[in-house]
Amino acid sequence: MPLFEVLNTVTFAEQGGKTTQTSRARAVKTTAEAAPYLEGMEAGWTQSWNASRPMWRRPERRRVIMLKKILIALAAVVIVIGGVVAMQPSDFRIARTATISAPAPMVFAQVNDFRKWQAWSPYEKLDPAMKRTYEGAAAGTGAIYTWAGNNEVGEGRTTIIESRPSDLIRIQLEFVRPFTATNTAEFTFKPEGDRTAVTWSLAGKKNFTAKAVHLFMNMDRMVGGQFEEGLARMKSVVEAAAKQ
Repeated sequence: MPLFEVLNTVTFAEQGGKTTQTSRARAVKTTAEAAPYLEGMEAGWTQSWNASRPMWRRPERRRVIMLKKILIALAAVVIVIGGVVAMQPSDFRIARTATISAPAPMVFAQVNDFRKWQAWSPYEKLDPAMKRTYEGAAAGTGAIYTWAGNNEVGEGRTTIIESRPSDLIRIQLEFVRPFTATNTAEFTFKPEGDRTAVTWSLAGKKNFTAKAVHLFMNMDRMVGGQFEEGLARMKSVVEAAAKQ
């Protein structure tokens, strides 16, 4: 009967994504035959372990490769989305029209004086504690209105830069919070017999961030809905005054 069996070689082979281990052993029958193996046992084990270490590291390498693939895929998605955003139009214009049963001068007066906006502007109701400041001319060209409120109304400054009686009012809008932007709002007034068609519009340029917002949010529907609400309130205010 042999004293013990010595493992001479261990080989590993990759096939079909699996690792196969093959071992070969030699039977040692006498003490004399065992001595060389006993003397080299420690060195042999160390050598075998060092030789097999790369095989043990392969699962780790697979995880690293998989992580790299995921990062590359995410980078590709970001690049594609960035390209789509960059290709969006740089200009925007949102407009809504309402017909009011009153002469143009009465409708014009509601817009030409910032102090009258509290009665019909949809933004005035969003923050009852909003701080308002009026500067410059009392009405018309040069009139300035600044506001600061909660996150819904933000902070900004409006200036009437052109005012043509019963025809056109052009306003420069400077937003400070929650985003920075400078846009142009216009109100046009078109007499139609004893009624007036008033159009409220907003136009400007879109930076990359604004393009991304417009891509994922229907700004025409959101802002246009606010314009419709404001024009409806203006209609009620002006028509009530016309009946007095």
